[in-house]
Amino acid sequence: MEAKGSTFLKVTGILMIVFGAIALIVSIIAILGIAALAAFNDGTYDMTMLYVGGVFALISAVAEFVAGIIGVINAKLPNKANTCIVWGVIVAVMCVAGEIISMIGGSQFNVFSLICGLVIPALYIIGAVKNKA
Repeated sequence: MEAKGSTFLKVTGILMIVFGAIALIVSIIAILGIAALAAFNDGTYDMTMLYVGGVFALISAVAEFVAGIIGVINAKLPNKANTCIVWGVIVAVMCVAGEIISMIGGSQFNVFSLICGLVIPALYIIGAVKNKA
């Protein structure tokens, strides 16, 4: 018999894989763009926060991608639900931390961005909780 949240976890895991892959590509392009910008910087601007944001985006993308893979692989294994919950929380925390880093870098707090970033990890966690034995 399949666990209640199995399909839910699998679908949200697939979404996390897709969005994680897109985020990986975008964050690599962003880091390359930051490096190009740094090459033309004559020392007038401190590039530290740009690099911190770019690297954090890359790490967040990898975490989301890995969480998605773990969710898809373990969707039919209720005994692995806690692992999925932990990965879902990691992705959600990284989303909040990313918003904080953006604010430190000078951006305004964007509630819409935060909510959009938390929807899939929250649904993923709900699927994992439903999948528990």
